[in-house]
Amino acid sequence: MNANTRSIMLATISAIALSVSAIAFAAGGGAGGMANQSSTPADPNYVSAKQMIEAKNYAGAMPLLQQVVAKNPKDADAYTLMGYATRKSGDANGSLQYYNTALGLDPKHIGAHEYVGEAYLQLDRLPEAEQHLARLDSLCTFGCTEYRELKAAVAAYKTGKKPTN
Repeated sequence: MNANTRSIMLATISAIALSVSAIAFAAGGGAGGMANQSSTPADPNYVSAKQMIEAKNYAGAMPLLQQVVAKNPKDADAYTLMGYATRKSGDANGSLQYYNTALGLDPKHIGAHEYVGEAYLQLDRLPEAEQHLARLDSLCTFGCTEYRELKAAVAAYKTGKKPTN
């Protein structure tokens, strides 16, 4: 194989690897929160639970998410949604266990960092919320929605506008 052929092959392999990375990111591997579905989109319970959460049927989503984590106890996305549903149901303190489990499984889960920060604001625990904001700042190199939303929530909190859930 001559040098020109080798260069073309390396360029092709690099292009394929970049394309696969872009596809994985677009499919949810690089996004957090409700959009992050890197490991779960094939599970119909996860899909149904996400739809229920989007329709604000948090109580209906929980049994489905519990089934998801029973099948895959390392599913950080499902734990994040369990925390979100719990918090949105009015139990910010109860949501912490799910967010912490998600972050234990995936310390870079940007959705879990945003949502746990919002839960801490609801619980009047500003220093913890700011820690997660700082973590998001380091994870979101060029900024991300989760960072901007938690930053806005922290700023609103500091002006006396405590989040409701």
